[in-house]
Amino acid sequence: MTTFTTHTIESAPEASKPILKAAKKKFGFIPNLMATMAESPVMVESYLTLMGLFDKSELSETERQIILMTNNRLNGCTYCMAAHTAVSKKSGVDDGVIEALRSGSPINDPKLEALRTFAVIIHETHGRPTEEQIEAFFAAGYTKQTILEVIVGTSLKVLSNYTTPIVRPKLDDAFAPMAWSKDMAQL
Repeated sequence: MTTFTTHTIESAPEASKPILKAAKKKFGFIPNLMATMAESPVMVESYLTLMGLFDKSELSETERQIILMTNNRLNGCTYCMAAHTAVSKKSGVDDGVIEALRSGSPINDPKLEALRTFAVIIHETHGRPTEEQIEAFFAAGYTKQTILEVIVGTSLKVLSNYTTPIVRPKLDDAFAPMAWSKDMAQL
């Protein structure tokens, strides 16, 4: 079985060291996923950079987490679901929204549910929603910009959700209380 190193700043490839330092500054520690991604400086920098860009979107923290956690659930990423549950709780995302995202059930707020549904559509159609699905998204109050930002969030999750089953990072202690498994969701 191939194993990946969970790098420290000291053990990481030279080009990954400043990225891990930035991650430590942002999170207060280096998440194990990023520590394993550090094997490829391009990967870890891509992930942290795209994360920072997505944070600059017009979407609220709750809306960003809806896109991210929906993709985590659909991709069955246990590590990312736990991590984003912790981030969501720390950021003040409503507990009902978090539970809906973890289980794959509808969100009570119609506009937020339209976003969750559209994130599912983008994921399941590989970016090929129908015109009717786009119009329904607009009718919920979202814009052309939002469509593109849903794609950015989905892209961010491709990086992490496709990496975790390969590198198998240990769930960080900070995320362990939020552990998640596929059987908790309606995949």
